[in-house]
Amino acid sequence: MNSQVIRNVRPLGEAAVDLVLEQSVIQAVLPAGTAALDMDCLIDGKGQLLLPALVESHVHFDKTLWATPWRPNTAGPTRNDRISNEQGLLKTFDVPIAERAGPLIEHCIARGSLHFRSHVDVQTVWGLRHIEAMLALREKYRQLIDLQLVAFPQGGMLIQPGTTELMRAALDLGVDIVGGIDPAAIDRDPIRHLETLFELATRYERGLDIHLHDPGDLGRWEIERIADMTQACGLSGRVTISHAYSLGAFPPNDLLALADRLAELGISIMSCAPPHVTVPPVAMLRSRGVNVCSGSDGIRDAWSPMGNGDMLERAMLLALRFGWSKDAELAMAFDIVSSGGARALGIPNYGLEAGCQANLLLIPAENLAEAVVDRSMQRTVISHGRIVAQGGVFTGL
Repeated sequence: MNSQVIRNVRPLGEAAVDLVLEQSVIQAVLPAGTAALDMDCLIDGKGQLLLPALVESHVHFDKTLWATPWRPNTAGPTRNDRISNEQGLLKTFDVPIAERAGPLIEHCIARGSLHFRSHVDVQTVWGLRHIEAMLALREKYRQLIDLQLVAFPQGGMLIQPGTTELMRAALDLGVDIVGGIDPAAIDRDPIRHLETLFELATRYERGLDIHLHDPGDLGRWEIERIADMTQACGLSGRVTISHAYSLGAFPPNDLLALADRLAELGISIMSCAPPHVTVPPVAMLRSRGVNVCSGSDGIRDAWSPMGNGDMLERAMLLALRFGWSKDAELAMAFDIVSSGGARALGIPNYGLEAGCQANLLLIPAENLAEAVVDRSMQRTVISHGRIVAQGGVFTGL
């Protein structure tokens, strides 16, 4: 690819610049109007806000019902009810994962997300079927997006004989991350569950991402054990705790020492900031140096019909959940769905500086606060120096 220029854009709302691209990398950031006039122009931004591509840090693509006729939610009230309901539906569902998850991925791309971490079910009820389907989709879209896959034992690992072996098989196939879920509530043996996860992560040299819904003192104790094992196994910077509802059960000042330890070990906290449960005190955690990211979780699936895969909307929902309305707070919400996600996923060369990959989002807004509040669909999405979506429409592989 020859050198190209993106003219007259404002990185994160700052002064207008021209971005010179070379081989899908930002080669130089120049004052607006100073890039060579004979250079190929990818787009004239006309003073639009320039953002790094958004990061979807927690989604379940394999279970979506996207692009299928509407189905009323039939799940029961408990987590186990929802798991059973989902298994019953997906075992007989006649629309392949590729025909549901593929259109959803393209929809998310059109809204500005180019980096994803998708938790993919590993259960004896369907073996590696979900893993194989998502590996094929990762290959299909590999020129456009960074798609990390997590081997996720949704129905439990220890309580379902054969699941640990399936986890190993998934990692052998090239799955990126070891996943876990509720060591106490689901697997009923928190230490053995965590030891198994950390043994897999160590043996396969992978990171960890653990769903943790366990509440109150129990969940806090599990987070402390995750920190212990992260340190003992030398996995600093490679562990994410998703949801961590228990951290919302305590006054923030009671969590300062734990927050400092999470920061020291580089353990990220992922929060979707749902309205119906306790959630981690995000502002306090960030003030102590803890990395926080966010994600859509389920998108129109058997658990809930909600979700649309728009990470700018997720930033708005974070702001609503925590009562953030100042420009600096709204900018923090944006940081969580961008740089916070990049840190959690270990994405190299992320950002808007020279040397970063040209994975970008242009949007008509004055600043980050307006981008989060307005969430205009007049978005231009650039993947590796190529326009892949405009006006909320995916323009192709």
